[in-house]
Amino acid sequence: MYTNQRREKILSLLQEQESVSVNDLTDLLGVSKATIRSDLNYLGNNNMLIRTHGGATRTKEDDTLRIDKNYDIRKQKNIDKKAEIAKKAFHFINDGECVILDASSTCYELAKLIHQSDLKITVLTNGLRTASLLKENLNLTVILIGGVVKGTSNAVEGTLGMEILKKVNIDTLFTSSYAISATEGLSDFNLYEVELKKKMVELASQTIALIDSSKFEKKSIATFATLNQLTWLITDGQLIESVKDHYDSKVSFLN
Repeated sequence: MYTNQRREKILSLLQEQESVSVNDLTDLLGVSKATIRSDLNYLGNNNMLIRTHGGATRTKEDDTLRIDKNYDIRKQKNIDKKAEIAKKAFHFINDGECVILDASSTCYELAKLIHQSDLKITVLTNGLRTASLLKENLNLTVILIGGVVKGTSNAVEGTLGMEILKKVNIDTLFTSSYAISATEGLSDFNLYEVELKKKMVELASQTIALIDSSKFEKKSIATFATLNQLTWLITDGQLIESVKDHYDSKVSFLN
């Protein structure tokens, strides 16, 4: 089991129970106590758990986001906010462009608008549902970014499809995240998807983040974009001014 898989497993266990011990994790994951301690220290230093003597406990709900990997559950959360954000983002797309939509549920709301439109664009995506929806519109050229598909996830994961990103000129990346903070930027729980998103940000001419107000000032496992890499940050109208003030000086804001 790779390091990132091991750390995801530890965090998943902490969603099911309040605490884990070094001894139990050693037996469960089949690695040394030193390796488990290193994992716990790393996750603790990144505020993903609270390190204790002999193990760890999960963070408070308001310090970080619970990891919910089931796409069908996630896409129903804050659906009105996501639809509001998608309507704002749609105005940034023009005929003839090449855009990326990541596998997030917010970008799926944007995909619905594109599907219903007369736009003639090329769309790259690692979202299975997004690709399935958009292929029905014959005005669109849809490219599914290849990789690994797992469980209840909607995302094609991993870096196998990175080469396709280098073969096209990408005008705009539309992306969301599991969390955003003024210091850590956009972060997500899936380390494989994070690596792909980093490459998307690197190769796109501009990156537009679609983040609903419930995700602000929270952190997930790994950062894939800093605020200064964003062209626009679009959120819903429920973001409170005291939070918005932390971001205004770092990124162009639309709410």
